[in-house]
Amino acid sequence: MSVRRKPRLIGEILVDKGVVSRDQVAIALTEQKKTGQHLGKLLVRLGFASEAIIREVLGGELGQQSIDLAKVVVDPEAVKLIPKDVARRYHVLCISFDPAANRATVAMADTFNVVALDKIRTLLGVDVEILPFLAGEAEIDKTIDQVFGYELSVDGILKEIETGEVDYQSLEGETDEYSQPVVRLVNALLSDAVKRGASDIHFEPEQEFLRIRYRIDGVLRQIRSLHRNYWASLAVRLKVMSQMDIAEMRAPQDGRFSLSLYGRPIDFRASAMPTTHGENIVLRILDRQKGIVPLEGLGLYEDQLDLLRIMLARPEGILLVTGPTGSGKTTTLYSMLMHLNDETVNIMTLEDPVEYPVAMIRQTSINEAVKLDFANGVRTMLRQDPDVILVGEIRDEETAEMAFRAAMTGHQVFSTLHTNSAVGAISRLLDIGIRPEIMAGNIIGILAQRLVRKLCPKCRETYTASRVERQLLGLHATEAAPALYSAKGCPACDFQGYKGRLALMEVLRVDADLDAQIASGANTRELARAAQAKGFRTLADDGVRRVLEGITSLDEVSRVIDLTDRLAG
Repeated sequence: MSVRRKPRLIGEILVDKGVVSRDQVAIALTEQKKTGQHLGKLLVRLGFASEAIIREVLGGELGQQSIDLAKVVVDPEAVKLIPKDVARRYHVLCISFDPAANRATVAMADTFNVVALDKIRTLLGVDVEILPFLAGEAEIDKTIDQVFGYELSVDGILKEIETGEVDYQSLEGETDEYSQPVVRLVNALLSDAVKRGASDIHFEPEQEFLRIRYRIDGVLRQIRSLHRNYWASLAVRLKVMSQMDIAEMRAPQDGRFSLSLYGRPIDFRASAMPTTHGENIVLRILDRQKGIVPLEGLGLYEDQLDLLRIMLARPEGILLVTGPTGSGKTTTLYSMLMHLNDETVNIMTLEDPVEYPVAMIRQTSINEAVKLDFANGVRTMLRQDPDVILVGEIRDEETAEMAFRAAMTGHQVFSTLHTNSAVGAISRLLDIGIRPEIMAGNIIGILAQRLVRKLCPKCRETYTASRVERQLLGLHATEAAPALYSAKGCPACDFQGYKGRLALMEVLRVDADLDAQIASGANTRELARAAQAKGFRTLADDGVRRVLEGITSLDEVSRVIDLTDRLAG
């Protein structure tokens, strides 16, 4: 007679696999009694394990993952892939569909229901990968009523607001906020922006209309123009979500909120600014999944990557990342921190504000109200036994002095500085008030970067380089003219000619020879000459190399980097 094995608890499985300790499970269980949340979700929220690891372990052991539909904004196009009658019968809901990966995320009351999975595959196509997420039956049914009972497209919601065709009282007495068309309009715009890969959403009131623009691949693009009548209710909704004061319209305000879009958490940072035509609201989209990439994912060449690893291996000193706003400095800094992040290292950050919450890293936002600025924050951090310190930005002499003091007392310090080039950071530090003898021996290295758009591989066009372009590319008159690529535009890139971005980077390692030059007071030109004699490549060199490889265009590189120095004479 066979004895049926008792199913193991999730906590036991994770402890046995070495994902968490028994103490951590005990803490999560205590929280579970208060909140009633799923144990795996609590372990992620407490920072004891990443969602990816828990998903992998439990997926292998139990074959299921869970999702909280109350915090999910569904993709209106994906919802239509499974008809309402099928969704109701099998208690399933298609949340998102990624055509590039040919993958659909589906919420199910029973992830082991083979009949339901077969029906979904029949509807979506046998070659589509189905990602089933476990959700409560009542929760799924309520969401089905919502998404099928109300219009989800931007145009449909606008028509609903204009005509008032929907009789809210007749829809089963729904009184929740989802029934309000303005709520769905904001969700639809946020969902659309994330789907398009936007980094910012601009709501800009004019005298007679509201302009909505997305910043995609670093360039602003107008998406919609709405009648001004919509703006009052939209602004209130955005301010409520961001926990701003809706009654205050004359002073600037900041806020933030989070939503689950396309099966992953997305953070939004909001800023409201009074203008002549009303409040201007800008949302910064912080996608953790895209924001933090491994060191190898920065797109560096192998020699640059090796140089960066050598710099990160140095136990003390300061490493600076320079570039204008929106050039990807935060992404680069966090990639370096994640390379160093483990249980043996105490990493502390001071930011304005914290953009990407990361487990095991002690992160602090500066707060002028309690006089916690960068300088005071670093001073306090040094009493917290840190190994690695990240200072969001060096803005003044006091912050710079504290950062160098930390570097001189055995800490690795990372920070950003606003300069045009890596070598230019030295003169900027001198200008702030740091003496050359303090800099010498304490700077590990300096990175300067810019982001450029990548050409769409499906529609890029070849052309022959002109004489001026050959000069910019550093080609001799006797060399064969290379085939360059220009942007055209097609449906795959939304007729922009570009899709995605990459970082152009110059990596300057400050060795003993450069230290000696800095200590002796060498100027920027002398430092650049000494660095180039050792193989240092400038941003312009990196940009030209990408152009010759056909990854981007010469026009795009010229947009962010001055190449005129390369012209002869």
